[in-house]
Amino acid sequence: MFTIKVGSTDYQFENEIRLNELPEAKNKDFIVARVNHRMRELSYKFEYDADVEFLSMNNSESVHVYEQSLRYLIAMAFNNVYPKYKIKFKYSLSRSIFCYIVNDDSPNIDKILNNIKTEMDRLIELDVPFERITMSTEEAIEFYMENDYQDRIDIIEYRPDNKVHFYVCDGYMNYMYGYMVPSTGYLSKYLFRPYEIGFLIQYPRAEKNGKIPIFRDAEKYVQTLRRASIWADVVEASTIADLNRHVEKNSIVEFVHMCEAQHNAMLTELGDKIKKDIHNIRLIAIAGPSSSGKTTFSNRLRIELMTRGLKPITISLDNYYLNREDIPENKYGEIDLEHINTLDIKLFNQNMLDLIAGEEVKIPIFDFTTKRRNGYTKLKVSEDNPIIIEGIHALNDKLSEMIPKKQVFKIYISPQLQMNLDNHNPISITNLRLLRRIVRDKKFRNAPAIRTLSMWSSVRRGEFKWIYPNQENADYIYNSGLQYELCVMKKYALPTLQEIPYDNEYYVTANRLIKFLKYFVDIDDSYVPCNSLLREFIGGSCFVE
Repeated sequence: MFTIKVGSTDYQFENEIRLNELPEAKNKDFIVARVNHRMRELSYKFEYDADVEFLSMNNSESVHVYEQSLRYLIAMAFNNVYPKYKIKFKYSLSRSIFCYIVNDDSPNIDKILNNIKTEMDRLIELDVPFERITMSTEEAIEFYMENDYQDRIDIIEYRPDNKVHFYVCDGYMNYMYGYMVPSTGYLSKYLFRPYEIGFLIQYPRAEKNGKIPIFRDAEKYVQTLRRASIWADVVEASTIADLNRHVEKNSIVEFVHMCEAQHNAMLTELGDKIKKDIHNIRLIAIAGPSSSGKTTFSNRLRIELMTRGLKPITISLDNYYLNREDIPENKYGEIDLEHINTLDIKLFNQNMLDLIAGEEVKIPIFDFTTKRRNGYTKLKVSEDNPIIIEGIHALNDKLSEMIPKKQVFKIYISPQLQMNLDNHNPISITNLRLLRRIVRDKKFRNAPAIRTLSMWSSVRRGEFKWIYPNQENADYIYNSGLQYELCVMKKYALPTLQEIPYDNEYYVTANRLIKFLKYFVDIDDSYVPCNSLLREFIGGSCFVE
C-alpha cells in the first residue's frame, strides 16, 4: 500500500499506477507533473509514497515541454506532407520560434503553411500518443543515416550516454532532448505567421499565464538575429558539433579571437556612429536584460570613445532612487523596486538638461544602507564629455522625456547567440543568460545555483515589464553573445548545478541545464582575453579594481 498526495487529496493504491490514471490528469491543461519535485511525464508509472503536483502552462518548465512537443509535431507534419523538405528551427522575436526550409530558396510559404496546419490539426484531432523508446548509440546512428539526418550524426558523438531516447508517434520517430506531452491532442494552442523566408510559431507562455502573447514585430531585433546567424555560419559554429570541432582541430586560439574581434568590430561601428553625430549626442543610454554584460560593455565603449578624442563620463541611475518612504505603493499596498516611479525622473531630467547646457550640477548620492539620499557631488561637463548611463529603465522614453531625442543615443545589449544542437533543436538565449548569472553569482557572491534559480522568475517578470517593450527604441543593438562561451562556462556551471538535490524544487531546471551543457567540449580560461565580456562572469577581468 502506498499513498499519493495531490494537493489536499490523498489516494491509496496497492499496485503500480501511472500519473495519467489519477483523476486530476483528465484535465488536458495539465501536461506534466512533479513527483517528489522530479519532473515526470504523465505516462510515468510508480508505486511509492509521493507528493504529486500537476503542472499547467503557467509553469515555465511545462512551457519547455509544450514547445519542444510542438516542434516535434511540426517536424512530423512536414515529414508526412513534404518528406523531401528539411526544416530548421530557431528562437526568434516576440517569444516565438522561427522555422524555415533549408533546401528550398523560394518556397510558397502561404501554401505550405496551410497544408502543414491542416495536417497538424488532423493529428491533434486523432490525439495520437507519444511513445518513448530507447536505442543504443549504434542503432541511433544507423537510423539517422537511413533518414539522412547528418546534423544528428554530428552531435551524437558528443552525447555522454551510450543510449539514445526517441519518441514514436503514428510511425514517425524523432527526439527533442526533453520530455513530451502525452499525445498530440494536447498541442492545439499555436499560431502560425509567415515571416520573411519562413514562418513564426507562437505558443502559450508562462509569463502570460498559459496564453499566447500578442505578436509584436521588432525589425531592429530581427536584424541583429539575422547578423548573428550569418556570423555563426562565417565562423563555422552554427551547431554545437561545429563548435566542438574547433577545439578538437586545435584552432581554438584563432576561433576565440575571431569571436572577440566581432565584439571589437561592433564597438568600432558604435564608436563611429556616436563620433559622427557627437555635436548632437550628449547622453548615451544603455539597457539590457540580466547577465547581458552591461558593465564590461560600458567600460569598453567608454574606452572606444576615448580613442576618438572624447572623454565620456558615467553617471549611475542608482543615485536617483527616491527615499524609500517617498516611493509610491501599488494598489496592493506593496512597493515594486523595479518600477520606474522609484526613480526621481524629474530631477534626473533637470540634471541632464543642465549638464548639457554646460552648467555645474549637484548629482545626488544614494545610500543603499539607509535607503535614503545622502548628500550630493558636483559635476560639470564639456562638449567632449558624453554622459553614459546604464540601467533597467535607460531606454524608457519617460526617463529622458525632457531631453531632445537627437541628444540621446540608446543602446540595447543582449546575447543573441544563434546556435543549434541540430536542425530541430535550437539553443535558448534565455538559458544562456541564466547560465551566465549562475556562474557569476557563484564566483562573486558565493551564491549557490538554488538561490539564482529561485530569483529567476522574478528577474524575468521585470524584463518583460520594463526592458523588452523598449528594445526597439534603441539606436543600436549590441549582440553580447560569444559563440564559444558555453565551452568555457561549462566547468563553472556544472558543479553548482550538480549540488542541487533530487528532492529540491529547482532540480528539474538544473537537470535540464546539466544535460544540455554536457554536449560542449571544454575550453580553458587561459584563451579568454582579460577584457572579454565573458570575464564579467568567470572572473579575471581587467576592469575589476
